[in-house]
Amino acid sequence: MDRLKQLFKDKSEQVKQEVRALLKEHGNKKADEVSLRQIFGGMRGVKSMIWETSNLDAIEGIRFRGYNIPQLRELLPAREGDNEPLPEGLFWLMLTGELPTAEDVQWLSSEWEKRGEVPTHTYAMLDALPADTHPMVQFSSAIMSMESESVFSQRYAEGMSKHDYWDATYEDAMNLIAKLPRVAAYIYRKSFHNNEQVDADKSLDWAGNFAHQLGFDDEGFLSLMRLYLTIHADHEGGNASAHTTHLVGSTLSSAYLSLSGGMCSLAGPLHGLANQEVIKFIFEMLEELGTDDPSKEQIADFVQKTLDGGKVIPGYGHAVLRQPDPRFMAQKGFAERNLSDSKIVNVVWNLFEVVPPILEGLGKVKNPWPNVDAHSGALLVHYGLNEYTYYTVLFGVSRALGVLSALCWSRALGFPLERPKSVTLDWVREFVKES
Repeated sequence: MDRLKQLFKDKSEQVKQEVRALLKEHGNKKADEVSLRQIFGGMRGVKSMIWETSNLDAIEGIRFRGYNIPQLRELLPAREGDNEPLPEGLFWLMLTGELPTAEDVQWLSSEWEKRGEVPTHTYAMLDALPADTHPMVQFSSAIMSMESESVFSQRYAEGMSKHDYWDATYEDAMNLIAKLPRVAAYIYRKSFHNNEQVDADKSLDWAGNFAHQLGFDDEGFLSLMRLYLTIHADHEGGNASAHTTHLVGSTLSSAYLSLSGGMCSLAGPLHGLANQEVIKFIFEMLEELGTDDPSKEQIADFVQKTLDGGKVIPGYGHAVLRQPDPRFMAQKGFAERNLSDSKIVNVVWNLFEVVPPILEGLGKVKNPWPNVDAHSGALLVHYGLNEYTYYTVLFGVSRALGVLSALCWSRALGFPLERPKSVTLDWVREFVKES
């Protein structure tokens, strides 16, 4: 048993015993009450699941196992010569609750390199799709096509004990995460660069090799990918992609099927696709204004015109957060350290100054602040990754780290099939009448 799997086994056994004791003594205690507004409003804020890997606070933002993003930049191992954290370290932290050593991260990076071979039929399937197929359709389809490699599905068909579900799921999670950068890079080169593929560089880390296979070897871009794939990895369990992965996984579908479902959720414009909508909005603004260096006054006029037309400002607002997204601020910090003279980046910073006061002036916006999507596209454009329909695939590669580590925990703790109770409008009418 490898070192990470053994550590996870020991940790999850301890937590499993704690949960059993907790439920035996306190299982009937009420943890929440549900309003009709929540029933009709997408179950917003209903406490109904366990998600060990991260927690989202409306004011403080995301914490991974208790650590915020600035702390992760200080505490997670980084590649020599770079200051950004390695995503391998965050996966280790989310899975075990322990900060990894540099040796742990180096081992995990090498382990993913060994597990990274993609089945040939996945490439053949991608090649058979129409050239203009959206990258997220390709990505979700490719993940599902690799289900033929699932250790969990094979062992389940052979009659695996339920006590071993976590073990097979761990193997699937490790194998799948290892393959994702190669699949994602293949989609990018196929869709936008005449299928001229770039061979892997085994001397690089997981994120660095992904950047290399995309066709970018600028050290700044490699550094950005390490930060990007870290800060997008998880956002507690209630967001659509995480919840979908959890829901599909609760049926005992494999990690491949579960993640493919999660990526279908991520592809929606109210979720991960928003990152392409932001840069599209910026491009349209610059084109209409006829400049790549607009003034704050020009930006304010365009924003007001957009709102007057009944449209939203993409990249602003969040279902939970009530402060600027720490992931936005992390990217802003990266830009301040590395590319403060970039015109496209300065447009984002000017939007940051202009948009919140305008939204606050409307008097009905709960969160006028930027979310993670408001900055990411500009950084990618600066380094030459201009094909914004691809951006959500980058998000998906990162999000796999959180949702698959959480899936391992769901299997280790023996979580059941998720099955909330729905009600009809007649039930609601009777409820209101009797209350």
